[in-house]
Amino acid sequence: MDRPPPTPAAAPADTVELDTAALRAWPLPQPQPDSDKEVRGHVLVVAGSREIPGAALLAATAALRAGAGKLSVATAASVAPQLALLLPEARVLGLAETANGGFALEGARRISELAGQADALLLGPGMQDEAATAELVHALLPRFSHCRVILDATAMAVVHPRGEPHLLADPVDWEHFRFATPVLLTPHAGELARLSGAAKEAIVQDPYAAATRAAARWNAVLALKGATTVLAAPGGELWRHRGGNTGLASSGSGDVLAGLIAGLAARGATLAQAAAWGVALHAAAGEQLALRAGTLGYLAREIAAEIPALLRSLAPD
Repeated sequence: MDRPPPTPAAAPADTVELDTAALRAWPLPQPQPDSDKEVRGHVLVVAGSREIPGAALLAATAALRAGAGKLSVATAASVAPQLALLLPEARVLGLAETANGGFALEGARRISELAGQADALLLGPGMQDEAATAELVHALLPRFSHCRVILDATAMAVVHPRGEPHLLADPVDWEHFRFATPVLLTPHAGELARLSGAAKEAIVQDPYAAATRAAARWNAVLALKGATTVLAAPGGELWRHRGGNTGLASSGSGDVLAGLIAGLAARGATLAQAAAWGVALHAAAGEQLALRAGTLGYLAREIAAEIPALLRSLAPD
């Protein structure tokens, strides 16, 4: 006989439930009526590739829908002109590409030209060539230490890239790697298993312990995505969000979530607050779309348009 699956671990007693009341008690930074776009922050999105250009579009659009005032995008030179036409609100930089579809290290110089302007930096959606991405991220992190940095998708491999990590200019002790300044990581259980070496089954069984260990190990805020999303901070704080629907488990949805978080961070939210609100808004947008279109079949590109109205509805009374 097949054994029943083990009962998932209960949330620790001090875990904060990210419901409507909790979000309203943790309000996002709000611009004054006479504030200009600079007050709402500048978000820099490094994303996409010649094979996955849409990830940059999804993340960048979501960042603006979250309320960021200015947007710059760095993407593959082969698709930058087309992306610029689709994103008339943005400055778009074209980066030289590696043979495997990643960004060449020389792109770090062009991206770093915006280091003094950006308030939030998102790296990773739709990027390819894991080794090249890790090298680029390692080069950029010291130059953007003043920014709120979000690492998503391929960029998370900076904690332990597979492939050719020995090609990095500076040797790294991967077993003891920690971020000098906390960043935000956005893995699902499978990605965290690959990054940490833990078994996926163990992470699914107790996501609270897994997220807490990873956050402390890497000095990062960790958003462990799933039907229940667990947020953990390096100091041990825990939050969880339960909601949304299966329609959100679709291609491009994670890119939208990463962009939402980056846009909120650009507005001045801390990494933990931006992640908490981003996860909740993303889930609520899925619920709104499901009411109109059904649980399955709505598209990731439709999620961001729901965000401004949801921000208004969740504002403190």
